[in-house]
Amino acid sequence: MTKKVRTYSDEFKAEAVKKIADNNGNISATAKQLGIAMQTLSNWHNKANQGKLIGTEQYDPDLMSALKEIKQLKRQLKVAEEEREIPKKGDRVLREKQPVKYAFIKDNRQIFSTTTMCRVLSVKPSSYYDWLSRDISEQQVHRNQCELLVKAAHSEMKERYGVDRLHAHLSKQGHNISLYMVRSIKEEHGIKCRRHKRFKVTTDSNHNKLVYDNVLDQRFDAKRPNEAWVSDITYIWTAEGWLYLAGVKDLYTKELVGYAINKRMTADLVCRALNMAIKNKRPTQGLIVHSDRGSQYCSHAYHKIIEQHKFTGSMSGKGNCYDNAPIESFWGVLKNELVYHQDYKTRFAAISDIIGYIELYYNQTRIQKGLGYRAPRQVWFDYYRQAA
Repeated sequence: MTKKVRTYSDEFKAEAVKKIADNNGNISATAKQLGIAMQTLSNWHNKANQGKLIGTEQYDPDLMSALKEIKQLKRQLKVAEEEREIPKKGDRVLREKQPVKYAFIKDNRQIFSTTTMCRVLSVKPSSYYDWLSRDISEQQVHRNQCELLVKAAHSEMKERYGVDRLHAHLSKQGHNISLYMVRSIKEEHGIKCRRHKRFKVTTDSNHNKLVYDNVLDQRFDAKRPNEAWVSDITYIWTAEGWLYLAGVKDLYTKELVGYAINKRMTADLVCRALNMAIKNKRPTQGLIVHSDRGSQYCSHAYHKIIEQHKFTGSMSGKGNCYDNAPIESFWGVLKNELVYHQDYKTRFAAISDIIGYIELYYNQTRIQKGLGYRAPRQVWFDYYRQAA
């Protein structure tokens, strides 16, 4: 029987290396706490020191030198203070046997440095860590591993996943971790998602152009792909000026099936987004294509595409943002998870970032609770695999 080789993400490795510092640089003790081979952790530590491990890159040498000197001075001051205070607190312990000293060090490691206590109490640090590792239960090892997994996954998903989705993400990777454990670790370590901002509706429907009736009428629970699409336009700021993004979203898969980006908000923008969706998904006649009453969606060119393919046009009631809630929800996700955390210097940088988010992350890998913790593209594949 072939032994299964465990694999670790770069984020997990970085967290494991950081954990070594909590044990005053003792790689052996840290490896035992995490249930990892000491040589494996040592290799990660060496890579981190060389700046070759993602998440632990080296900083500017001059800055690092200055920070190191300041840190050393602070450490020397702290050691002097601890050497004065430890004998006061552990006077009786000085005359006790080693196990008693080990217990004292363990109970006071939140107050004093472990290294300093070992020196004052005449204890070898390696002996103390060996004693400590023998005292670690399998349950604690599991907890320690779960802490690193949660921190690594939180970093890997760009701080975008809450408790439920983070738990589903880790479970799908094969990790034995409970929802309660994920919630407990996030609360204990103050791990929070990126702060959301409110989405502002900016549609201008004050015109006398042709509009469709509200055929969709907020029935967002489609039974199959290409049954109903919703579309809209949003704004994105860059140092070079505004960018306008038109999108088309499938109500069943939640996938952004078509989009177009330009520095001008024209009828051609929404037409290109719709044509991209048609090319990608090849829908049949009768598809409901819903939008708001923006002037671009009331253009002759846009209506011509709908009529040409024998789709059913649908438009929101005047001033009612809830009629087009699914696509507006996507804009909120895009901006909260990406745009609001960037400072785009050029339109090109913004376009590249947004396309990457849509194609490589949102459609392909971002799991959603409403999809049974699957990504949109996976829902599409599952549907047609079952129908075959």
